Amino acid sequence: MNSIQSKVQSQADRKSALDAETTAELFYRYARSLFAYLRQHTASREDAEDLLHEVFAAALEWQSFGLLSDIEQEKWLWRVVRNKVADTHRQKVRQPSLTLDFIVNELYAGEEQSPEYALMRREEYARLREALERLPATQQEALRLRFVNELPCADVTKALGKREGTVRSMLSRAVARLRTIYTSKKEG
Repeated sequence: MNSIQSKVQSQADRKSALDAETTAELFYRYARSLFAYLRQHTASREDAEDLLHEVFAAALEWQSFGLLSDIEQEKWLWRVVRNKVADTHRQKVRQPSLTLDFIVNELYAGEEQSPEYALMRREEYARLREALERLPATQQEALRLRFVNELPCADVTKALGKREGTVRSMLSRAVARLRTIYTSKKEG
């Protein structure tokens, strides 16, 4: 009787310790579907990968896992995955955290209010005003009416007393000349 017990015990010991081949087979069989589930229920790919690693580590650490049938192993893995997701959500409620993307967005969100940005914006406006002053007076007026006052071309033509084709052509030339003056000042 003792020899039978030792034989059964040695078989159980061999089965309980998952070897590398069995572990790889287990991973390839279930990892894709478990990962897909984890990815749907976590904030990032990295979080899903970490949880998947924890699930398989738990399977390897549990000595009786190798004794389970394939169906029981699958059920056990899914139960652990669901529990890990629930634990993660509970932890986020207790200890909320911010994603790195949110922090980066917040860092750059206030940039418009920074003194450096305001100074750069003032310098750019001054350069633009200087470039505008180098244009003929009628082109300056047409640009102000069209872009500063946001008037449609038809209203600009009425204000200037010119034909619409003439005003459109004047605006086109004025914008092109302004661009040339502005960029040459910027490069110089």
